[in-house]
Amino acid sequence: MLYDIPSVNEKVLINLLSQSQIFFRTCITLLLLLSACVTTQPNPKEPVAGDSRLANLQRAATLPWMDGGRCAVQEASEPWPMLAERCFHALDQDRVLFRDTTGRCAVASVGAAPLAVGLCVLAAPEIIVGAVIVAGVVVVGFAIEEALDAYALDMGRTQVGPAPETRPVPETTPAPPKPSPKKRPKPEPKGPDFPPVGPTEVTEGERRPECKPRRVPPKGGHRLHNKCADGIKFNAYRGANALVNGKAFDALQIVAGVLWEVKTDNFDSYPLALQVIVLRKNVDDFLFERELARACGFDFRVGVRSATHKAMLETEQPQLKGVIVLMDWC
Repeated sequence: MLYDIPSVNEKVLINLLSQSQIFFRTCITLLLLLSACVTTQPNPKEPVAGDSRLANLQRAATLPWMDGGRCAVQEASEPWPMLAERCFHALDQDRVLFRDTTGRCAVASVGAAPLAVGLCVLAAPEIIVGAVIVAGVVVVGFAIEEALDAYALDMGRTQVGPAPETRPVPETTPAPPKPSPKKRPKPEPKGPDFPPVGPTEVTEGERRPECKPRRVPPKGGHRLHNKCADGIKFNAYRGANALVNGKAFDALQIVAGVLWEVKTDNFDSYPLALQVIVLRKNVDDFLFERELARACGFDFRVGVRSATHKAMLETEQPQLKGVIVLMDWC
């Protein structure tokens, strides 16, 4: 029996071995946990930082900015609620209507100004259909457009932007919250009498400051150009231009609510290659100027002297049908 009883040294050795095994097992467990943390794959549902920035730029591209979108680009790497809060001051709030469709902003902003409710609606992380309504057509801010173009170059695509059907953007309705001119029938042009005089729903008192026409000197001294512009019947700005929404238009029919541009190019004499260049530039310019006019509640017309010019413009861009007028009075 005496040989079966371990000595004191043996007991100490056994105890040390047992503690070493426990320590070793603990270390192995910790190493396994650390390895799992390091190699954990990201949740595919969570967007990476680059995708989040691109999504913010795409969302911001659908809103009207007074600073060209510079603030939105600067804050695009932040979560959307933070971007909305920091850049809310740069938003053209006269063109945006906020609707608290869920009711949570009204509850969260009890006693607060309507501005706070608008910020709450805009800052929602998710897109809520009908919550943000933009009046008129949004021209993408130059800073946002440059940022999206940079993404396009990096990703090897010709265009990076929100797809019309799937992009996460606020709802834009065709009917703006502010009154807009009624659509009038489009009769055949009859010289200076086109278009007919008709009522407009937007009064001068209702227009934003940049939309109220201001009389400015004509841009050049082209006698034929001035004659064609002054020959537009009921032109209230004969001998001058009408400055509206940052653009000096050649003529304005106040009662009819129509802004005019006049082109007196000798289009038929141009070589075909030059005609193509002029057409492309005209199309870009006329579509942009039409949206400037529409944003302020005006219709838009362009007078040209060549039937060929008119026909080729309408063929190049069908949206210009009804916009291009043959000036048979000059």
